[in-house]
Amino acid sequence: MDRLLSMRVFERVVNEGGFAAAARSLDLSAPVVTRLVADLEDHLGTRLLQRSTRRLALTEAGQSYLSRVRNILQDIDEADAVTRSQSTELEGLLRVHAPPVLASYVLGPLLAGFRQRYPKIAFDIEVESSNEPPFEEFDITLMGADESFNGEIVARKVIETEAILVASPGYLQRRGTPAQPEDLLQHDCLRLKPATGRVRAWRMWRESDPATLREIAVTPVIAANHTDTLLRAALDGAGITSVAMDTVVPWLARGELVRVLSPWITGRLMMYAALPSRKFIPQRTRVFLDYLVEQAREQASSALQACAARGC
Repeated sequence: MDRLLSMRVFERVVNEGGFAAAARSLDLSAPVVTRLVADLEDHLGTRLLQRSTRRLALTEAGQSYLSRVRNILQDIDEADAVTRSQSTELEGLLRVHAPPVLASYVLGPLLAGFRQRYPKIAFDIEVESSNEPPFEEFDITLMGADESFNGEIVARKVIETEAILVASPGYLQRRGTPAQPEDLLQHDCLRLKPATGRVRAWRMWRESDPATLREIAVTPVIAANHTDTLLRAALDGAGITSVAMDTVVPWLARGELVRVLSPWITGRLMMYAALPSRKFIPQRTRVFLDYLVEQAREQASSALQACAARGC
């Protein structure tokens, strides 16, 4: 008996809901499918399926065996795929989901360099703000998170940064520079609107001392659910906003934005690359994930060094 083939046939019979349907999908005859399942039951010494003229049902032993068989077959398929990928050129379609700010400032700048290295890998990118990203529909889903990140999601941390307060030099010349967090109550503040629609107090602390936590109940003059809108408004002098440091380093380095209330921060943010499953990750996904982590961290480090050299 070819036990591996019998296991695959048994799984397919369950998935297709019958012997005839399984036979068609496997391009085998119905008698062969029936015999392979019967041989497997004889080998195991137990009945896996209850058969009747109307329906097919798993026995208790069949249910237990099926869950293990699926894991075994998935591991075998993954091993085969990894081995094949090492001997063939990487190619195929990579589907990526990302919110607008990560698509613009992280994903977009990496695509040209990656495709120069792997020209046969194509991209299908969905840019969308979503409270519940459809992880299972994409090879990689980029997502921002804070300390409350759901650890049950299969994800790899890409970069970690701090949320800082920034404003344009023109705004600070007109309105003055806040010296302590409470001074923000007298300033025009631009706030990111959460999914609930309710803008809460700004929680801030000295970056090296969480015990200094304060909550400043500012009333924003502009609230938006789009980071780029707030950033553009801040660049044009509309007020003070909070944004991930890695996002604004280029403007800080050029003097177009100024950090406000350093060393106070309004949070610690992480970017993750979420995967639909730990099982059977295509090699093209693996190489892009490695490239994403490598380049994102390298760019963040270089930008921060350039910013530090200018005293920002």
